[in-house]
Amino acid sequence: NSMMRRDYNHPSVLIWSLGNESSAGEVFRAMYRHAHAIDPNRPVHYEGSVHMREFEDVTDIESRMYAHADEIERYLQDGSPVHTDGPKKPYISCEYMHAMGNSCGNMDEYTALERYPMYQGGFIWDFIDQAIEAKLPDGTTRICYGGDFGDRPSDYEFSGDGLLFADRTPSPKAQEVKQLYANVKIAVTQDGVRVTNDNLFVSTGAYAFVLRVLADGRPVWSATRRFDVPAGESALFDVDWPIDDYLGNAKELVLEVSQQLGEACDWAPAGYELAFGQCVVEGAKGTDATVGTASAASAADGAITFGRWNVGVRGQGREVLFSRAQGGMVSYTLGEREFVLRRPSITTFRPLTDNDRGAGHAFERAAWAVAGKYARCVGCEIAPRGENTVEATYTYELAIPQHTKVAVRYVADTDGRVELDVEYPGEKNGGLPTIPAFGIEWALPVEYSNLRFYGVGPEETYADRKHAKLGVWSTDAHRDRAPYLLPQETGNHEDVRWAEITDDSGHGLRVKHAVKPFAMSLLPYSSAMLEEALHQDELPKPRHMFLRLLAAQMGVGGDDSWMSPVHAQYQLPADQPLSLNVRLELF
Repeated sequence: NSMMRRDYNHPSVLIWSLGNESSAGEVFRAMYRHAHAIDPNRPVHYEGSVHMREFEDVTDIESRMYAHADEIERYLQDGSPVHTDGPKKPYISCEYMHAMGNSCGNMDEYTALERYPMYQGGFIWDFIDQAIEAKLPDGTTRICYGGDFGDRPSDYEFSGDGLLFADRTPSPKAQEVKQLYANVKIAVTQDGVRVTNDNLFVSTGAYAFVLRVLADGRPVWSATRRFDVPAGESALFDVDWPIDDYLGNAKELVLEVSQQLGEACDWAPAGYELAFGQCVVEGAKGTDATVGTASAASAADGAITFGRWNVGVRGQGREVLFSRAQGGMVSYTLGEREFVLRRPSITTFRPLTDNDRGAGHAFERAAWAVAGKYARCVGCEIAPRGENTVEATYTYELAIPQHTKVAVRYVADTDGRVELDVEYPGEKNGGLPTIPAFGIEWALPVEYSNLRFYGVGPEETYADRKHAKLGVWSTDAHRDRAPYLLPQETGNHEDVRWAEITDDSGHGLRVKHAVKPFAMSLLPYSSAMLEEALHQDELPKPRHMFLRLLAAQMGVGGDDSWMSPVHAQYQLPADQPLSLNVRLELF
C-alpha cells in the first residue's frame, strides 16, 4: 500500500509486482486484490504462483524465471497445467538470459517467440555488473566482488551479470542484445528489402536507411533511402542493387541496409545505427595463389635445405623452419622479424566461462583440458613436393585414453607462403564428451598486438551469439580482452575470412581461410593464463601475444549460469571430424 501510493503517478511504473521468490499464499491474494482496488488500470505481476497453481489468481501475467525457450513455447501453445486449452494470460520472463560473464548465447530462441501474440518478452538479469572499485593495501585499485572484503559466506563473482561492466562501459554482449531487441527488423534479398516495424506508435519515415554493397568486405557502393512503414506493419521495397557491376571480381558481395537516426536526438547523434540487415551473394571463386606454385623469381631466389633435425624453406626474404625434434614449425621470419616464439600447439579447451562452471562443463570435459596441451608427437614426415615446395606432416596423439591421432600439416614454398591444415578425425570409440574448442594456439612477439579481420563483428562473437555485422574490422589484443569480473574465455571472432596481425609499423602475419571461414582470437594472454587468474589485475604485464586459430568453438550459453548447458546444436561432438585449413603469409 505504501509503495503504490508513493509511486502511483510515476510515469515509469507499468506493472505492480507483489514481490520476488517468495512462494505464494493468502497474503499474496490479499495484496493482489488491494492493488486492483486502489489502481484498476495497471496489471499485477507475481512469479511465485507458477509453483503453487492454487494461487494462480494472484497474478495477471504468466511469469517464469529462466525458463528455456522451448518451455515457454509449450505454454504459448498449450497453456498452463491449470488451463490446458491455450494460454489465458500474457507471458513475461521476469528474469531470463542470465548475463553473467561471457554469456547471452542462444538469445535469438527467445526473441523468435515474438511470433506468438501472448508472448510479451522478458527482462535480462541484469543491466550492470554489481562490483565495487576498492583500494588495495599497496595503494592500487581494482574492481572487487564478493569475497574480496572478507565476507563469508559469499557468492563471489555471481553479481557480475550485467550487460554493462561496473564502470558503465558496454560489454560485448550488448552487441547481440541491441540487434535482437531492435524494434525494426530488416530482411535483405537480392531484389530488395523487407522492413518490419514493430514499434507501437512511430513510423519509420523519419529514419534514414543507408544501403551499401561490400565486395569482399570493401565498401564499393552506397545510397540512402527513406522507407516509410507505419507502426505495426511490414512492407517490401524494391532495390536495384548493382550486383553485376561488382560480382565478377569478388568472392562475395554483402548487401547491407542500415537503419539510422535521420536527425540527432537527446541520446544519440544523426546517423546512429539502430538496426541492420545483410545478405551474402556468392561471387567468383578465389584466384589466390596456391601454396606450392612458387613463381620463377622466387624459385631463383629461394632455397630448400634438408638437415638432420630441421628443414628450412627460404625465399622472398622469408624463411620457414620445420623441426623434427620439436614436432612442428619453430620459426617463420620476414627479414629479422620472428613470428613463432614456440611451435604452434594443439588446443582442445578454452578458458572456462561463468556459464561453463555453473553447468559443470569443467568436470564433464576435464579430459579436453589437457588432451591438446599435452599431446605428443608420434610421427613426422618432411619431404619435397615439387621443386620449390616442402610438405611437413606431424602426427600427434591426444592425451586421452583413446590416443586419438591429430594431423598437423604444413606446406611451404619459396614464395614464403605456408598452408596449415589441422585435422581431427572424430573419435568413434569411448563416449567422449563434446569438445570445447579445436585448433592451434601460438605465441607471437608482444609488438604484434593489432588485429584487422574480415568476419562478423566488431565485438567478440560465438557460435550461439553472432547476430553481428559482416565486414572488415580493426581492433587490438588489449581491446579484445573483455574485462569480465572473473577472467575467462574472451575475444573470439566467428566466420573469419581473413585476419591480419600487425605491429605498429604495419608489418605482420596474414591468415586466410583456404576451405571455409574459421574462428580466431588475438589476446595478450594465453588460454591457460586466463584460466588461472581470479581478477583482471592478477594477469601480468603482457610479454607475448597469443594467436588462436580454431576450426570451431562451442557456444557460450545463456539460459542461466548454474545448471543449463550450452545447447546441443552449438556443441562440438567428439565423434565428428573437425578441420582448420588456413594460409599464412608474412608482409
